[in-house]
Amino acid sequence: MKKGLIAVIVIIVVVLGIFAWTKGSYNSMVREDESVQRAWSQVENVYQRRADLIPNLVATVKGYAAHESQTLENVVNARAKATQMTVDADNLTPQTLAAFQEAQGELGAALGRLLMIQENYPDLKANQNFLELQSQLEGTENRITVERQKYNEAARAYNTLIRQFPKNLLAGMFGFEKKPYFQAEEGAQNAPKVEF
Repeated sequence: MKKGLIAVIVIIVVVLGIFAWTKGSYNSMVREDESVQRAWSQVENVYQRRADLIPNLVATVKGYAAHESQTLENVVNARAKATQMTVDADNLTPQTLAAFQEAQGELGAALGRLLMIQENYPDLKANQNFLELQSQLEGTENRITVERQKYNEAARAYNTLIRQFPKNLLAGMFGFEKKPYFQAEEGAQNAPKVEF
């Protein structure tokens, strides 16, 4: 009788221990997943800030560089494409992140061409609105870099957690999947060519 009671108590303790471990592991994966989603929302937030600055920058340049309409049109089109691209933080895949990054890269390139216009217009270079918008845009680009880095750090912590044994077994059972990272843009390994 005593052996049976001891066996039942041991089984109950083991089951409760496994339940407590499973609960703690699951909750830590949820916590890390939420960190990734929070970091992703910050990435989207700073990209939106950049998109919001662009109409003001385009309007300022338009007054000085009316015949640069193709460059202005390219910026507006790239902005439209980038703002139409939405990625759900719950469904981040390498493909969706790459498509998002490509759209944002096109916008960045178009902005670079827009900012190069100022070299041809001395009055534009001295325009206070343009200088302020350019400064805000530069600050936003820095924020984008910082937020992308924070996202990658959150994704790394999450991916490490769900890939470690034995939590990887629970991650598979509960559908926790690896999150993609921001990658360097194509051609980033090559230094830009500067010509005078």
